[in-house]
Amino acid sequence: MSDCDVKEFKLCELLKIYNGTKYDHLNKGDIPLYGSGGLMSHVDEALYSGEAILLPRKGTLSNIMYVNESFWTVDTMYYAVVNDKLADAFYLYSYLSQLDLSNLDSGSTLPSMTKSAYESIVVKLPDLKIQKAVATILFNIRKKLETNNKINQELEAMAKTLYDYWFVQFDFPDQNGKPYKSSGGKMVYNPELKREIPEGWGVARLDQLQIATGKRDANFGTENGKYDFWTTANSPIKADEFSFEGKAILIAGNGNFYVNFTDGKFEAYQRTYVIQSEDEKMLIFMYMACLQSAEKLRKASNGSIIKYITIGDVNNISSPYDHNVVDEFVKIYRPLIDQISKNKKQNQELTQLRDWLLPMLMNGQVKVE
Repeated sequence: MSDCDVKEFKLCELLKIYNGTKYDHLNKGDIPLYGSGGLMSHVDEALYSGEAILLPRKGTLSNIMYVNESFWTVDTMYYAVVNDKLADAFYLYSYLSQLDLSNLDSGSTLPSMTKSAYESIVVKLPDLKIQKAVATILFNIRKKLETNNKINQELEAMAKTLYDYWFVQFDFPDQNGKPYKSSGGKMVYNPELKREIPEGWGVARLDQLQIATGKRDANFGTENGKYDFWTTANSPIKADEFSFEGKAILIAGNGNFYVNFTDGKFEAYQRTYVIQSEDEKMLIFMYMACLQSAEKLRKASNGSIIKYITIGDVNNISSPYDHNVVDEFVKIYRPLIDQISKNKKQNQELTQLRDWLLPMLMNGQVKVE
């Protein structure tokens, strides 16, 4: 794509920007409510229905979003309707998401963007036909990422339901195939767990496995590293080196205390707990116990400003345990966690492809016929 193949516009020529507004008069519903931090809730009315680009007004200015549905935006998020005679909305969203807009920030303490700042942005666009072709490629990658995430959410929900049914409600199949507790199975009080568990059961604790913390600080990440670098976020960034290898449970020591499962060579941030074991069945089972304990960890966290959990909090994660029942549970769960891991790996590869491809498509280094 040569310079003569593109036209230069001010953003105000390509779209019209509207203000978000208050929502305290709305009821709960199924229409997404967006702020500059992303999806906030769901309400029962729409501010706009259709294709739009969401542009942050205050807060996280990099969080530009594309929507094609009924939605409401609060006053920290503008919404913009694109002139489809000049620009493809998804292409323009992709273009804007690549820009560094920090120099347009007009806020002193809270990052802020005005309408006029957005409208003054200079945009270079190819022919609309090329825009649509590029947008189709990028949109298909996005849809595949969303599909994999949705599949993983459903698989994880199935596993959590099964764990709850067998190891919290104790209605695992008894010798006759009937739910144990509901069919009158004998329960006894366990002083460690401070609750009744099935007779003959014990307790599995996370400190029976190998627990370490990462050694790297947040600056260790690299843009094009080969190995996953697990910080306190819900997905890894990249690093050029690794210190850990194999299957592992990862628990973020601060932030939202995310719990993840990984398999391969990876690095970890110093506030991330890494749990490994030669007993793969026990590792897979205790991953579910960690997921079950995530909310408890959040409530029990320390710190007045930055919340954190200690190694003692991690060590104390436990679950009722019976060898035979755990074996049966892992037989069912292992294919699910393998599929979840496969989908996560594919999403990482697709994200890397998109991030590599996007600027090349935008500046014409890669042509779309």
